Amino acid sequence: MKNTALTDVHVSLGAKMVPFAGYNMPVQYSGINAEHEAVRKSVGVFDVSHMGEFILKGDRALDLIQRVSSNDASKLYDGKIQYTYLPNEDGGIVDDLLVYRIDAKTYMLVVNASNIEKDWDWISKHNTEDVEMVDISDKTSLLAVQGPKSVRVLQALTDIDLSSMDYYTFAKGVFAGVDNVLISATGYTGAGGFEIYFENSHAEHIWNAVFEAGKDFDIKPVGLGARDTLRLEMGFCLYGNDIDESTSPLEAGLGWVTKFTKDFVNSDNLKNEKEQGIKNKLVGFEVLDRGIARHDYEIQDEKGNQIGRVTSGTQSPSLSKSIGLGYVKKDFSKEGTNIFINIRNKPVRAVVVKPPFIK
Repeated sequence: MKNTALTDVHVSLGAKMVPFAGYNMPVQYSGINAEHEAVRKSVGVFDVSHMGEFILKGDRALDLIQRVSSNDASKLYDGKIQYTYLPNEDGGIVDDLLVYRIDAKTYMLVVNASNIEKDWDWISKHNTEDVEMVDISDKTSLLAVQGPKSVRVLQALTDIDLSSMDYYTFAKGVFAGVDNVLISATGYTGAGGFEIYFENSHAEHIWNAVFEAGKDFDIKPVGLGARDTLRLEMGFCLYGNDIDESTSPLEAGLGWVTKFTKDFVNSDNLKNEKEQGIKNKLVGFEVLDRGIARHDYEIQDEKGNQIGRVTSGTQSPSLSKSIGLGYVKKDFSKEGTNIFINIRNKPVRAVVVKPPFIK
């Protein structure tokens, strides 16, 4: 397993460490519910340095991104970020990712940790015009500082005006005395906040500076466990659970980042699928009776017929009820539809709701 530059810090803080995407990662420190609450009400810090970062440079960098990704990256401007996905040739998804436009000829792609090698190979396969590609994943650290008080904590460490940054934009500058730090107004929690990219050599210094700045705001380190409950309360997809090589991006609700104003990998087939209509749909649901929905549990109709499956499920710390995402036949996807989750061979009542689960 790989370690991040902060693994020793996590161990010293008593974190429970687990293997994740080939990395030794903290799943929790003080407890998932306490960490979840810190992010929703104050501020929490995640080490997400396991994520992958690629730099694409050159006159044809944008052309390559346009060819392999679903969204229209020509709409980007310097300092703007875009959510998109890499379609495969069989109707599924290689990965979902973020595209950062540094300048007209330089882009950073941020990909999921479990897909770094696969994504690199996929993009390289389509790089027929010698776009310069650099994998900076192993030398880059990434902190996600999330929560309603995150701007007050981080502003003390930089001259970049964080409160004026629009969602899905970024800036580079000095942070905690370190030059060339990239700060983006992004996150995976729905609680607001920033993600901070820097070289590994500065990791412990920046971690300590953030916690010193946040000591009066009840700042907490947060692990992968609360990261999952936070993202699920917002209805955000997790690659490997809710989307993968076999799931249709249109059935997954990613039509909003599928732009048929350009040609890209498998775009003709996806366009046909849109015109013919999808057969299944990824929906959110709340469990009405006792029981927690888990990944791969069957979703049934009132007669016990299977109509789908759960892709993500948890007990929501904010709502104190079981929530989840799952694919169902389109006829059962309307908000308010009653469905049943097969929990330990017992059908448990649930209802389709429109994410986010917390408003």
